[in-house]
Amino acid sequence: MFSELSNLLNTSPDKVEQGKLTLLCDVKTDGSFLVHHFLSFYLKAHCKVCFVALTQSFSHYNIVGQKLGVSLTIARERGQLVFLEGLKSAMDIFFRPQEEPHPLQFLREASAGNLQPLYEFVQDALKPVANGEAAWRCPVLLVDDLSVLLSLGVGAVAVLDFIHYCRATVCWEWKGNIVALVHDSGDTEDEENDILLNGLSHQSHLILRAEGLATGFCKDVHGQLSVLWRRPLQPTSQRDQSLTYQYKIQDKNVSFFAKGMSPAVL
Repeated sequence: MFSELSNLLNTSPDKVEQGKLTLLCDVKTDGSFLVHHFLSFYLKAHCKVCFVALTQSFSHYNIVGQKLGVSLTIARERGQLVFLEGLKSAMDIFFRPQEEPHPLQFLREASAGNLQPLYEFVQDALKPVANGEAAWRCPVLLVDDLSVLLSLGVGAVAVLDFIHYCRATVCWEWKGNIVALVHDSGDTEDEENDILLNGLSHQSHLILRAEGLATGFCKDVHGQLSVLWRRPLQPTSQRDQSLTYQYKIQDKNVSFFAKGMSPAVL
C-alpha cells in the first residue's frame, strides 16, 4: 500500500468504502503500481479478495506485495485471498477433460465470448459463508487486466456484461468493491477498447488514469495521475471532482506532487 496515494484518495484500511467500482487506466505508461496498491490495501483492510491476474505470475505479485508489507502466500493459505493465475491456467485448460469446468473456458471454445464460468468462479470465491470461516470485511474483486480479454478475442460487450453481473453480486448484493485495470491503447480505431473504457467509465465511482509525460522520459517524474471521483446521485454542481498529480515511483513508495513541483525541479 502506498501511503501517499491513500492520503490523496482520503482513505485508509480502517475506513473502507463499500459498493464501489474503481477503474484503473493507463496510457503510454505502466499503471501496474495502482494494482499493487489496491491489492495490498484491501489485504491490510482484512477484506476477502478474489484476484483475477491475467498478466503476471503469483510470485511476481507476491514479491511486490512483500515490499508493501503483505504476504500473498499467507493471505492465500488462511483463505483471505483467492488467486486465479491466468498465465498458468491458460496452459492447464488445454490438458483438462473437455467436460471439466474452468474459469477460462472460453479459451477452448469456438466463440470466445462466454465469461459465465469466470463469473461463477468469482461468485464461488467471494460468496459469504455463515460459519467455519474467518470474519473478513467486505469482499473485493480485483482484475489485472481486462484488456487481456479483448486481446484473447472476447468482445467488449461480453466483458461489460461480466462486470455488470459482478457488480450486481459483489457491489450491490454483498456490499463489496471491484477494482479493474484497462489499458488505453490510444488508438482511435480500436473500437472494442473504446467501448470497454467508455462503458466502465460510466459505471465507475472512482477513475485513476496514469499517463506518460508528453515530453518523454524523465528520471525524476515518471508520469501523471488523474483522479476523478464520480458521484452520479449528487447535484450537478457536486457530481464530479477531479485532481491531477505527477508522480515518481520508488522501490517501496510512490511520491506525488503538483505539476511542475517535483523536488528535483525545485
